[in-house]
This record gives sequence, C-alpha cells and structure tokens, in this order.
Amino acid sequence: MVNGFGSLCSVGYCQIIGALARASGVTAGVGRKWGFSFVLSALKLPSVTGSCSHPTGIGLGAVVFGPAIMSVLGFVVLLFQALFLAHGGLTTLGANTFSMAIGGSFTSWGIFRAGQALRLPFNVTVFSAAMLSDLTTYIITSLQLALAFPDPVSGVVGSALKFLAIFAITQVPLAISEGLLTVLVMNLLRSHATEQMQQLVPSLKESPS
Repeated sequence: MVNGFGSLCSVGYCQIIGALARASGVTAGVGRKWGFSFVLSALKLPSVTGSCSHPTGIGLGAVVFGPAIMSVLGFVVLLFQALFLAHGGLTTLGANTFSMAIGGSFTSWGIFRAGQALRLPFNVTVFSAAMLSDLTTYIITSLQLALAFPDPVSGVVGSALKFLAIFAITQVPLAISEGLLTVLVMNLLRSHATEQMQQLVPSLKESPS
C-alpha cells in the first residue's frame, strides 16, 4: 500500500509540475483548491453524537484537476492539520489520507466522469460528485474504525454498521451542504475562468446545465 501511495504521489506531483509549466494561472488555481479543502476540512462542527464532524472539500479539486493531483493536495492538507491544528494527528495520517485524499478524490472524479458520459446536467453531476466524495470518505473511515475496534458480540460487521449509523446522522446533511457549495463555487470558476485555464482544465468549459 505504501508503494502504491508513493506511486500515486509521484504521478500527482508530475501532473502538478506539468500543469504549472503549461499555464502560469494554474498556480493560483491549485492554491485555491488546496485552501478550499483545508478550510472546509478544518471546520469542526458539533455533532449530535457528542463528537465533531466536518466536510472534506476534496470533491471540487478532484473534479477540476483530477484524482492524482487532489490526492497529493489532500495529503498536504491532512499533514498541515495534524502538525498545526492538532486535527487528526500523525498516527492516523495514513488512514485519513486513504479515506479522504485518495478515496474521496477518486470517488468524486469517477462520479463526475460518469455523469459526463451519461450527459447528465452539469450541476447535478458536480453535486453528486462532491456529495458522494464526502460520504465515501466516512464510509471508508467507518470500515477502518470497525477493523480497529470490532464489536465484542457482532464483530467487524456489527461495529461497521454502528459507526455508519453514527456518522450518517451528521455527515449526510454535511455532504448535501458540501455538494451545494461545490456547485456554487464550480459555476463561479466556470464563469470567470480564462480561455487558457479552460483549455488546461476541460471541466471548466461551458456545458449545458
């Protein structure tokens, strides 16, 4: 798994360098997507379960730049949070990277591509990609927690169902909210994107809504 993540980071890093070399305006775009994810995922919102929940902000970047680049940016987001915000921690960095940076990125990108292939309305596709990216992150997290803390009676399956039920209370509304916010931001990006940026990032080109 470590080798696989290293390879993914290498691909993502090369794609970032290539994009920056082709268009200078991409630097600001990458920075904005990193900032968007950092701010959203750093928001610790009180949960009715007694803990905290937060959106991820991964869906937008994955739609715009692809899963490899966003996996790298997501890892950096989680690393900064662990070092400076005491959010997540270094001991869980690998698990969080897999669930949010990798799982969330590939889910968002896959849903967006599928929506394009099916010729679904642009806003519906973006909303679905961002919402399901958030939900996928917490589904993977629930499975990770279940493996770490299996239920004494029902085992891993029972523990996973309990964690999923707990997360569903808070994450479903948050995922819907993140989906709506992502649609808003994506439409703003499309309306203000330069021709150079539209050529570099096809998802920013105008398409029927």
